[in-house]
Amino acid sequence: MPKQIPCLWFDGQAEQAAQHYTSIFPNSSIGDVTRYGPDMPPPMKEGDVLTVDFTLDGQPYTALNGGPQFQFNESISFQIVCADQEESDRYYDRLLDGGEESMCGWLKDRFGVSWQVYPEELIRLTTDPDPGRAQRATQAMLQMRRIDIAEIRRAADGVPV
Repeated sequence: MPKQIPCLWFDGQAEQAAQHYTSIFPNSSIGDVTRYGPDMPPPMKEGDVLTVDFTLDGQPYTALNGGPQFQFNESISFQIVCADQEESDRYYDRLLDGGEESMCGWLKDRFGVSWQVYPEELIRLTTDPDPGRAQRATQAMLQMRRIDIAEIRRAADGVPV
């Protein structure tokens, strides 16, 4: 299968976004940076950053300064499946810095990109073979902004709060 590389459209913040993301994820780096040439349409000017290639823990991305025509929205998000609550909280806090919380582990970062951050145990709890357990876990998750896996585990087990 051909390599898939997400391209994120920014309005002038491509380089700042790549720097921010590579500071959060391990084994990450910024690669090639291309710049606009002469005779660019306003508001771009010669020398402004056009694209930034970067890698987040082995996954390549491209950030493009395409202008204000398109904005990010929640219809596309990146899932960060973490080993445990501590790791989930660390990524959630770093990505949330300057952004805004939503529901069920979703957040928008300072650039408007949507992320879902949660411990991998969440999937096991919400897809438990016992339908009652799975439903209780799902209902608890639907009430949360940041995922609290201990609370979801208690709900799945039928333990009152």
